[in-house]
Amino acid sequence: MSNRPVVVLAEELSPATVEALGPDFEIRQSDGTDRPKLFADIADADALMVRSATTVDAEVFSHAKRLKVVARAGVGLDNVDIPAATEAGVMVVNAPTSNIVSAAELTCAHILGLARNISPAHQALKAGEWKRSKYTGVELQEKTLGVIGLGRIGGLVAERMKSFGMEIIAYDPYVTSARAHQLGAQLVTLEELYAKADVITIHMPKTPETVGMLGTEQFKAMKPSAFVVNVARGGLIDEEALETALAAGEIAGVAVDVFATEPSTDLPFFTRENVVVTPHLGASTSEAQEKAGVSVAKSVRLALDGELVPDAVNVAGGAIDALVRPGIPLMEKLGRVLTALSSEAFTDIETEAAGEIAEFNVSALQLAALKGVFTDVVNDPVSYVNAPVLAEQRGISTRLTTTSEVEDYRNALTIRAATSSGTNLEVRGTLTGPKQIQKIVGINGYDLEIALTDHLVVFEYADRPGVVGALGEILGAHQVNIAGMQVSQNTREGRALAVLAVDSALPAGVLDTMSAEVDAALAAEVDLEEN
Repeated sequence: MSNRPVVVLAEELSPATVEALGPDFEIRQSDGTDRPKLFADIADADALMVRSATTVDAEVFSHAKRLKVVARAGVGLDNVDIPAATEAGVMVVNAPTSNIVSAAELTCAHILGLARNISPAHQALKAGEWKRSKYTGVELQEKTLGVIGLGRIGGLVAERMKSFGMEIIAYDPYVTSARAHQLGAQLVTLEELYAKADVITIHMPKTPETVGMLGTEQFKAMKPSAFVVNVARGGLIDEEALETALAAGEIAGVAVDVFATEPSTDLPFFTRENVVVTPHLGASTSEAQEKAGVSVAKSVRLALDGELVPDAVNVAGGAIDALVRPGIPLMEKLGRVLTALSSEAFTDIETEAAGEIAEFNVSALQLAALKGVFTDVVNDPVSYVNAPVLAEQRGISTRLTTTSEVEDYRNALTIRAATSSGTNLEVRGTLTGPKQIQKIVGINGYDLEIALTDHLVVFEYADRPGVVGALGEILGAHQVNIAGMQVSQNTREGRALAVLAVDSALPAGVLDTMSAEVDAALAAEVDLEEN
């Protein structure tokens, strides 16, 4: 048996995908359409990679207790149950940018095909008919292209069609005028776009608001000479309204690659000569397929290395700056320290990032803090994915705060918590030096500085002579070596906090003995050793 993490490929993926995974994993081929075989193959799997044919639902997760990540080698995620994955603590990743060039190029091909009647002329000639005069087309130069959705694909289409001498107008409520200007486009309202565009191409996500957004009223508002292209999502065009508009001559033609229900092979408008349809070919290039596989293979590697994958679809976050990334494992350990300091349930958890780091997106630090808080108190695996769910299920309020103000350190990370009895706890840490050494620099208002090691012991007690010696004597009697120690005093209240870094876990009962010896108000053992 191999000790390497198991990655199950439920569908055929490119050799480049397997190569991108590398030699560190046991690769297991399965058949995602054969449920019993899939269940057997994923029983001990760490990762599952699919395309579109495999349905990944709650039943799949119930058979894969070790599963950490599901990777969809493509853009769409209709076949993956995201809520079920989140509940199971399984990260879901896809390849959102893998097909953008392919989809943009297909859009441009459809625009050219409509303008020059390539499809009907081709079919007529193959049928033995020379209809040169019937299929007179139009030039695109000096015509107006209306782009609905000026995102990654819409932007590429705009750039490419600009080279044909087209005027580009666009509608996108989330794009600035400056960005549109970079792409050579002018932002307009939808009404202006429908009235002015000679060619309309839509590149919007499928949401309740966008389903059927090109319907009866919109077709009536377009030029009778206008062409419409949809290579984005099925359902954005009201297919009944499209047939009516074509029959009434309200638009000149349409090219469609995606449909409300797929596969679709006999929609009424398929028989029309001014209609070009393709069977969802937007991502169907060898380059796009390879990009998708390689992209998600890299995400799988990150996930199985315990890293937070920035573009995971069920993890709130975003790009993680290089300055933020070292704080993720530190914050997770601080969360585990916080849990060790209390035997009560938490009702409120605040994560704070202070210093230069506050200028960046630090949402990943909150995920790491929550993951650390629950790691040692929940029987099921805790991940960056389900940690926020665990907090919500327990009624714990969470918040993330940032500040540029920090004393003594370049950056400081803090977790604060309130317990059900009203007790407040705080653990503060930082990273120091070229090696970014993880340190605790504060506990419950006591200032100190001690490296985070695998085994820590924390005591708070009435400050008096002999305490340190008594603690050392007990540890020595049980053959536990002290690797480091910090004592912080609260002279106003006559109390002190000691943090001891020890070489091994304490034998059973030793913590209680030490606590009784010094009459500790707080006694905790923190075990951060990797299992």
